[in-house]
Amino acid sequence: MTREFDEDDVPIERSLAPSLARLIAARIGRREMVMGLLAPAAGAAVAGLVPGGLGAGESPRASNIAPLPGRAATRGASTLTFRAPRHAIGENHAVAPGHAGQVLIRWGDPVLADAPAFDATRQNAAAQARQFGYNNDFMAYMPLPRGSGASDRGLLCVSHEYTMAELMWPGLTVSTRAEKVTRAQADVEIAAHGHSILEVRKSGATWAVVPGSRFARRITGATEMRISGPAAGHPRLKTHADPAGTKVLGTLNNCAGGVTPWGTVLIAEENIHGYFGGEPAMTDEARNHKRMGLSAKSRYGWWRHHDRFNVEKEPHEPNRFGWIVELDPFDPKSVPVKRTALGRFKHEGATCALLKDGRVVVYSGDDQAGEYLYRFVSAGRYDPANPAAATDLLDRGTLAVAKFFADGTLEWRPLAFGQGPLTPANGFLSQADVLIETRRAADLLGATPMDRPEDVEPSPRSGRVYAALTNNPNRKPDQTDAANPRGPNPFGHILELIPPGTESEGATA
Repeated sequence: MTREFDEDDVPIERSLAPSLARLIAARIGRREMVMGLLAPAAGAAVAGLVPGGLGAGESPRASNIAPLPGRAATRGASTLTFRAPRHAIGENHAVAPGHAGQVLIRWGDPVLADAPAFDATRQNAAAQARQFGYNNDFMAYMPLPRGSGASDRGLLCVSHEYTMAELMWPGLTVSTRAEKVTRAQADVEIAAHGHSILEVRKSGATWAVVPGSRFARRITGATEMRISGPAAGHPRLKTHADPAGTKVLGTLNNCAGGVTPWGTVLIAEENIHGYFGGEPAMTDEARNHKRMGLSAKSRYGWWRHHDRFNVEKEPHEPNRFGWIVELDPFDPKSVPVKRTALGRFKHEGATCALLKDGRVVVYSGDDQAGEYLYRFVSAGRYDPANPAAATDLLDRGTLAVAKFFADGTLEWRPLAFGQGPLTPANGFLSQADVLIETRRAADLLGATPMDRPEDVEPSPRSGRVYAALTNNPNRKPDQTDAANPRGPNPFGHILELIPPGTESEGATA
């Protein structure tokens, strides 16, 4: 989720297919849309989704989705009965009347048993690597024992998206931090990124972290990880420190994520472009880096102290970020894995669902104005009786990008080397190239630009899929239409994707 830096919402210049807003406007008028939204039987179809890969007789453009902008999205009375607290900025958090809030853990609190007490005046990387990280985003609660249902004991998995050096140390500001941050401070920032795994337990109405838990773990921007899938070992992932192109230090800007059916956690690398300095135009990855938003101006000063963040010295290092990371929270000694088959872009989330034939679907949005919605379908099948066999299930499958049509259908276009424009003539020499440059590949396939696609959630009951589009601050008043009536659009909208057969067959994804 982009919070701090408005420039993440600015679309990157490129040739675009028609926007989703224009397609919806061409499909139905404002009055027809409102009637359809308020009366499901009216069938306000806008586009469609096909679950899984296409099989014999299946159409790539079947069934429907409905646009749900703002309050017009409400179908029936809300089930939220609490009274919202007053909107105000104060010294403490606020909750609705009848509810309570508690601080479970804070930045710098111990995670590992040997973590020292937090001292804001004496921060160091070794301590931070054992303490709770900075700026939380995705959280997953994993009941204990593994595979059990709801419980009062479990693992809380928390992502740490980014740091704000100007709030961590005196003497730094937003405008000066990239230039003034010291090597020691940069190392603390790197250690404050990543992920924390805590064991938590409920006693009465209160939750608490279990100190000294054998499950406790800190994953940082310097934790060694394995690279897997089609891009592993590719020359464009090789660096001086990793000539094999199969290992990488750390994970950065971890935004939303997901949980797999076999009990692992997926965390998404989002705005990775701001961590690198140097001049991207001076490298052999200039076009690729520009499409990912890299520039000579870095938000962080790490590149001044670590060569791997200097693109002129390590032009391939940025290619090792922007992936989905899979980790096993139940095994503190396991090595996190970057699953390249799921593509490289500014991932917001990695929500899993199961098809009836056992294939796994992973949905992810590229969280930037004008970017795309993606879906990965595994080649293999998940066997609940043998979860250990799912270890590398996300390394083989089909990544596809959404293309919406004005006739009310949606086509998932495969990002497959050799198909359509994804050929050597356009600079793609292998599937690894397609995945490293997922955004450019999606451009060439004519994917539909969207208003910052973030979370995507399949309903476990109906099988319908809901995609949340956060906003588009760049929309002008004269660019509004039936599906996007606000310009600028500060509130976004929701799309309901209706796979074929879900109304009668139940949840399929």
